[in-house]
Amino acid sequence: MTEQIRENYFGVARIMMILALEIYIAIMQSDLAGTSGRMLLLLALFLGSVAGREALPRSSQWIAVLAAGGVMGVMIAQYGPAYSMLGMVLAYESISCFSLRNSGWYLAPLLLACIPTDIHIGIRLLVCLFLGLIYFQQNMVIAVYRSRMREDICREQSLKENIHQKEIAWREELRRSVLAAENQMLEEKESLSQTLHDRLGHNMNGSIYQLEAVKILMEQDIESSRGMIQAVIESLRTGMDEIRTILRRERPRKHKLALMQLKQLCEECCRMGVEASLLTEGEIENIPERYLEIVMDNAFEAVSNALKYAKCTRIEIKIYVMNKMLRCSVTDNGIGCGEIIDGMGISGMRKRMRSANGILDFNTDMGFSVNMLLPLEK
Repeated sequence: MTEQIRENYFGVARIMMILALEIYIAIMQSDLAGTSGRMLLLLALFLGSVAGREALPRSSQWIAVLAAGGVMGVMIAQYGPAYSMLGMVLAYESISCFSLRNSGWYLAPLLLACIPTDIHIGIRLLVCLFLGLIYFQQNMVIAVYRSRMREDICREQSLKENIHQKEIAWREELRRSVLAAENQMLEEKESLSQTLHDRLGHNMNGSIYQLEAVKILMEQDIESSRGMIQAVIESLRTGMDEIRTILRRERPRKHKLALMQLKQLCEECCRMGVEASLLTEGEIENIPERYLEIVMDNAFEAVSNALKYAKCTRIEIKIYVMNKMLRCSVTDNGIGCGEIIDGMGISGMRKRMRSANGILDFNTDMGFSVNMLLPLEK
């Protein structure tokens, strides 16, 4: 059955029922071969009026029903009360035309079936019940189902649009967060440069001046020159110790910045109506910066996919730093995935993990989980 027939099957079935009923009445009233052309014309007008009702605007459909009623009245007047059976069709057409939703209306045409005619009352009642069943199914079951389906489609489109708007807002917020993080990194670099200049600049300049003086005094006063060289050595050693101290103090800030970005990501998910949490165990400062970037990029990609496709209400980001391994997982409680298709996002995750000899795994048993395992280099 083609799609067009599925959509219009009731119209086709309705025409076939009316045509069969007209032929039956004509046969019962007279020999079909002897039926006058005028009768056939009236039957055709009745069929055309009823069949053409649905082609008219809803506000004008009553005209077609009224026209069919006039044709039926002429046939009853000229050819007998047997054609009053067509009134059952008009009754159901009227119910459809005026969208009468009370199921009791579908029993009203049974009164027309009780009008005495040459056709047996059992047949009239059977035809009426058959017509009522078909019209009831169309108007009270299928029409309601289609109406609800249209509402569901509209609601689904509205939800998709809402999700799309939220995704745009989320990406914009993410972009602002990245810019803020980059600005913070620039400020930290500037702070580091200023610290190195303030703490070591004068020290280095003093050492240079002392070495210049040693160059002049080396042949004249060897003992003083040795003392000055030793002082320069001590000063440079102190400067190197200060450099190491500053770098050790500055290094954890990058890891703190990464955790801050992940926390901001969780907060943004919460603002979108999805509960999100970040759990860390172990020494985050032991994660190499290259691995930290891989975990960050893959976590952002996994959360973005969960918001777009998973229909989830909760997302969990977990980072475990062990002695020799780094394990990270991003899990949601959404609809899961029957088949994993490597799009640009997942392909990018795989590529980043391969570059670090890591393992990437997906779990779809309950929701969707992205699991990353990276060896910590010693």
